[in-house]
Amino acid sequence: MSNFKTSDFMNTMRTQTWSNGRHLVRCVKVIPETHDVMTFTFSMNEPVLFYFKPGQFVTLELDIAEERIMRSYTISSSPSIPYSFSITVKRVAGGVVSNWLHDNLKSGDQIAVHGPVGNFNCMDFPAEKVLLLSGGVGITPVMSMARWWFNTDSEVDMVFAHSARSPKDIIYAKELEYMSTRIDNFKMHLICEQTNIGQSWGGYRGYLNTHMLQLMAPDLAEREVFCCGPELYMKAVRSMLQELGFDMSRYHEESFGETPEKNVELAEKHAEEAALEDKVPKNLVTLRIPEMDIMKPVELNGILNEAAAGVGVNIPKACGVGICGSCRVKVVHGQYEMDHNGGISQEEIDLGYVLSCCTRIKGDIEVEL
Repeated sequence: MSNFKTSDFMNTMRTQTWSNGRHLVRCVKVIPETHDVMTFTFSMNEPVLFYFKPGQFVTLELDIAEERIMRSYTISSSPSIPYSFSITVKRVAGGVVSNWLHDNLKSGDQIAVHGPVGNFNCMDFPAEKVLLLSGGVGITPVMSMARWWFNTDSEVDMVFAHSARSPKDIIYAKELEYMSTRIDNFKMHLICEQTNIGQSWGGYRGYLNTHMLQLMAPDLAEREVFCCGPELYMKAVRSMLQELGFDMSRYHEESFGETPEKNVELAEKHAEEAALEDKVPKNLVTLRIPEMDIMKPVELNGILNEAAAGVGVNIPKACGVGICGSCRVKVVHGQYEMDHNGGISQEEIDLGYVLSCCTRIKGDIEVEL
């Protein structure tokens, strides 16, 4: 007979916690949210506390058609329910990963995830009043935040404004309605672009505009704003807030689904530098990867991920702009510069970890994969 005690189990639950890295998780629940959106809930075989900051995301590592594919999704659940976490995925026409998840992932299946990571979160920007803006499936990170404040009986004053194509496309509709009836510090506003014939709708119609914003949050200037949605939606929101004279240092957006604008500019700059460098002799330094018995010359100022590929070492990556965290490696010693976008924590940086997709080699370097 086993000597395992309930107290041992509870101690195990208290001590095992989630940290950024690669983890094998098991799908325990699949929930249809709308006609084309599903929520997938994951846990581990051993009890684990899934601590993360509401708004952060994970990167899924999947094998689809014999190809390894990485894709990032925001965590839609709240750390206030800590023994599991969820992602909410919209089926996209032609979307390899979203369609595979909808058609194949079921309860009991095991997959690998990387994370959690992300600078877009409510804990790093505390405020007494917030405005949560979302469009379409961009609702997921702000829903995580709202769930966190709701479940922890927070006194944060929340204005939640969500834009959807039609009433049938509103994700978490019943839960949002429930939250709005249970506490007086949660004000919900729904905007639908269109309604079907015969369909009743009592919310806002059309597209979010400055007039709606002022009606929803007349005290806008006092609020911290968190926004997520399609790039055009976020661009429109930025424009409206600027028009209203909002302090944009209090505006935060999730953009891991798009290449951040500053990275486009950086890429153009790097392309110009590369064109100039082609005309002069290249400076070489040494890249050493002891576990693979590699010590070869690579370009000074080259991107670490590309340099590794050049000597025959594939470091998996997904986003390519320092967001998803999937290309993390450890620099044992050497000189480098990293310009990331939230895919790595300060604790990891202090331990010598870097994201190879956005790390430039500045001298001889030794890397641990």
